[in-house]
Amino acid sequence: MDKTILHQLGKVELHCHLDGSLSLPVIRRLAGWANVPLPATDAALRNLVTAPPSARDLMDYLKTFDVIRPLLQTEAALRLAAHDVVAQAAAENVRYIEVRFAPELSMDEGLTATETIEAVTAGLADACAEFDIQATALVCGMRQSPAAITQEVFAATAPLLGRGVGGADFAGNEADFPPAVVEDSIRFAQEHRIPLTFHAGECHCAANIAYALDLGIRRIGHATALAGDDELALRFAQSGAVAEMCLTSNLQTRAATSLREFPYRTLRKANAKITINTDNRTVSDTTLTREYDLFGQLFGVTYRDLLAFNQNAAAAAFAPEADRVALSERLAREYAPYL
Repeated sequence: MDKTILHQLGKVELHCHLDGSLSLPVIRRLAGWANVPLPATDAALRNLVTAPPSARDLMDYLKTFDVIRPLLQTEAALRLAAHDVVAQAAAENVRYIEVRFAPELSMDEGLTATETIEAVTAGLADACAEFDIQATALVCGMRQSPAAITQEVFAATAPLLGRGVGGADFAGNEADFPPAVVEDSIRFAQEHRIPLTFHAGECHCAANIAYALDLGIRRIGHATALAGDDELALRFAQSGAVAEMCLTSNLQTRAATSLREFPYRTLRKANAKITINTDNRTVSDTTLTREYDLFGQLFGVTYRDLLAFNQNAAAAAFAPEADRVALSERLAREYAPYL
């Protein structure tokens, strides 16, 4: 596939983390506001905020985020950060993006959960007013945190649904905190009618995907451990679940130690619903256009496949039905010349 065409085509992204996707200029600006020293050169800064190729596992990869956490402790910082991520997406013709973040990570200096969420949604709205894109926030609970904190965050989330917030997620240390550990908080979110996506299968743990399906969750972040598990992949497909795939990130975190351990072929064989995502634009040093190109090079993905993946994403988006339909129709028009 042609890289210029890939850049020009409309795209949908469901799995993008705010703190892992900030541009270097905005990181420098935020650091100035927070009086946090940074390396003088962009090369050194990029090295600091990009995951090393030698990351041992997911937790080693997540250490990169420690640099960003102190920079996102004010409403102004969160608003600028949200605008920045959506601006980057709009520059590569993403038509709709869901930006996820964990409010508790921005509450170190006194912000409330509600204040953090409203700051992020304000930044998303700023960008949507400026660019040809729609954006919504997904609020993450950290699976290693006490349930009381997560439920406080979700209680703040519920009144903001449809007001810039689309749903919720659980991120963090999956290996030591599987779905059973956070089941009470999952039930809490469901009782408050908060749509859920869920990180599962990023630590060689297919059972976590099965458990999430048992709990009624139908959007799964990564789903990497499905590779080679035809039985579970078929169950995944038959349930109508959607996989939020993140190729570069999975290889960096060793969720997949090789392309053979990446679940694309298993999911295609099962006729499961696939979407392509960046996960963390800066930490993984990628863009959605680059991810599309990689899928084309490595798996023979075509423009027709990309349209199908984007239609899957549009249908699964945590957005009003009318917006999902309009988005799907727009994508069909944009891809039509290349089918």
